[in-house]
Order: sequence, then structure tokens, then C-alpha cells
Amino acid sequence: MLRPGRSLFIAALVSFFCGITAFFFNDALFLWHISILISLPFAVLDAVVLLLWTNRLTVKRRIESCLVLNIRTKIELEISAAECKRSIIPFNFMLFDIYDDLFECDVFPVTLRGPKTDGSVIFYYEAVPVERGKWTFPSCELLIPSVLRFWRLKVRHNTVSCGKIYPDFRMLADSADLHALLERSGEKSLRKRGDGLEFDHLGGWQPGDSIRAVDWRATSRRGSLIVRHYIEEQDQQILFMLDSGYRLHRQFDAALNASILLAWAALKHGDAVGGALFGGEERWIAPGRGSSALSGLINSLYDVKSAYKPSSLVTALEMAICRLKRRSFLVLISNFREEDEEPLSVALRRAGTRHLLLLVNVREPEVDLLANREGAKGEDALVSKAARAYLQARLRLFSRWEAMGFLTLDSTAQNLSASLINRYLKVKRSGRL
Repeated sequence: MLRPGRSLFIAALVSFFCGITAFFFNDALFLWHISILISLPFAVLDAVVLLLWTNRLTVKRRIESCLVLNIRTKIELEISAAECKRSIIPFNFMLFDIYDDLFECDVFPVTLRGPKTDGSVIFYYEAVPVERGKWTFPSCELLIPSVLRFWRLKVRHNTVSCGKIYPDFRMLADSADLHALLERSGEKSLRKRGDGLEFDHLGGWQPGDSIRAVDWRATSRRGSLIVRHYIEEQDQQILFMLDSGYRLHRQFDAALNASILLAWAALKHGDAVGGALFGGEERWIAPGRGSSALSGLINSLYDVKSAYKPSSLVTALEMAICRLKRRSFLVLISNFREEDEEPLSVALRRAGTRHLLLLVNVREPEVDLLANREGAKGEDALVSKAARAYLQARLRLFSRWEAMGFLTLDSTAQNLSASLINRYLKVKRSGRL
């Protein structure tokens, strides 16, 4: 596609002013004709050279297929001369890389020097993935100027690159084990060794060990206190149920990250883990074990997004009850309100007859700010009072659910991962699974 260049605009501007002058002065009519007769042949010749003898160049893009959310990625573009009869290589050109809407980049357009006949030009730039999901870079576009700059030729190269943008789970690789991750998050009182259900080994007594764990027969043989150590019972089944509707729309990414980290912790402890999404987008991942189960969860959930749609907690519980064939630990993650008590309590009782339930509420940061605001007067004071009443009503709701035998957890999005894993480990140690 030909586009007008700088020289054509200048020639047109000169001809325009000559024409205006010739309109008022007849002596200038000759100059107007001369300006047209001079510029027109050069413009035509320049277009012919551009279309027939100017090299279109080739473009190759190099980018990793698996990217991490909000982590800058480096992209390489290699521009070289195309192998064809068109031998005129442009002195410079303008480059546009057509990147996906899931990225942010402020580099383009960029002007580069043309490559040599047997060489290439390498251009690096960085882009930031700002949303999870599948991405596609469909093409690169070049604006190649003509020799006399009368025209610019738009050339599109179909350099298709595809891949996926995952949540940032680098902490899993950085942590030596689950304990290191939790200690960095402020949870320093967690130990896998404890009073679980499965015997692990005999060992020497240490401060903090229960006197009930002392093996008196082994103690009498060795002449020193010997303690029986246990590990949490394995071979359990965990299902996290994540609300993808309007309730968690702004905290959804934090809730999704926490769910994946919970799955990682449970798989490290030998449990089977599955997932379910309800509300905006519904998905079901059957419980599984091993590293393949974690990969399956991540690949099934990396592109899910929340939506401003109503979500039915009751329907989600009914679905889980029908699909699960054995006793499981159900972790229901949403934003609970006082009006949920009447319809949800019936479904909770039915699910609680067979499964152990943990109701996880992700608090709204705006409500916390309003409730903790000090020195407010007038309407602001009324708003703060309403926010405190809203939070207190939720606490009363959780207290009633705890009295019915259900586990509850109220956390901010920032602390959700550590709090959720900590509660899971406490449930494991308690033997309630």
C-alpha cells in the first residue's frame, strides 16, 4: 500500500501556492505549470522504483512462549534483506510490531537504518504482560520510504508468535520448601512434624514435644527420652471453590494465586487437589495428585477472568456434592454477606454431613479503610459507622457458622495465601480430615 511521503507534500504545497499566485497574477501561470511538470514525472518515477526495485525486507521475531504476569519480557526483531530481484535496500524505514492487547509497550513506531545486503538489523524492546491469558503477535509492519521520499510503502510481514501469560508463581521455585514460603509471609509457627495420625519415626526429645509422645519402652532401652514423631495424614482430597463473579471481581487475581498456592501445599503433603470456578466463568478440575496435577491446575486456570455476574454459592455447593465421590475438604472462597445466611446455611448443613468445609472471606479493602477512618464528621461519620456495622454483621455470621461446626477464615487479599495455607496445615494436624 502506497502512502504519500514528505517530498510529495512539499511538491503539492509548492504547486498550491503557485496556483494561488497565478490566480491573481497571470505572469505566475508559467511557474505553476513548471512546478507541476517537474514534480509529476519525479513522483511517478519514484513510485515505479519503490514498487518494482525496492527490497521488501524480511522480519523474524523471537520471544518466549510462556510469560509471567507483570514481568517485563525481552523481544527481539531481526530485519534482513529479502532474497529477491529487488536490489535497492532502503536507507532507513519505520517499524511497527503489532503486539497483543494483553501487553503494554510505548516503543513504537521506531525508525531504523536499513540492513546491508548480506547482513541484518537486530532491534530489542521490552513489553509488560498486564493480563493473564493466551496472547498472539500477528504481524510486523514496515513503512519503507522511496528514494526521493515522494512515497512510503506499507509492508506487512506475517510473523505470528503465540504463547500464554501465567500468574507470577516464581515463589514456588524460589522456596526450598513450604516452610520457607510461610516464614517469609510471617507464618513462623508451622512445622510439618506434629501430633498427626501417621507415625513417622522415633527421635530424641526436644523442648516443645508433648510428654504424651514419649515412647517409654524405647526410652528404657536407650537410657534417654525417645519421642514418637508423627506426620499429617496423607491421601486426603482437597477442593477449592473460587467465586469468579462480581463478589471477588477486584480481588480475584489474589484469590486465584492463593488457591494455586494452597494446591501446591496440599500436593506437597500427599493430598489430591481439584478446583472449581463458579459465577462469571464455570470450570471443573477433578482432584489429582503429583506434579502433573499442579501443572494441570495452572494450565486450566491461568486464563480465567472474573466478570460482573451474580454467583450462586448454593448451586456451587450442590454441584460439588454431586461430583465428589469421597469425603473432601471443601474450601469455598468468596465475599460473604449477612444476607447469605438463610439460603446458604441449608446447603452448608447438607454438605457438612459428608465433607469438611472452610468458608474463606476476602475482605474489601475499601470497607476496611472506611471503617478505620478517624475524625470523620457529618456524612463521613455516618459512612464509617455503616462500614463498621457491615463488618460486625459478617463477624456475627461467621460466629454462627462456626457454632454449626464449619470452619471460617476472614482475610485481606494481601495476606490470603499465607493465611489459607496456615489454616490448611492446622486442619491437617487436627486430624479432622
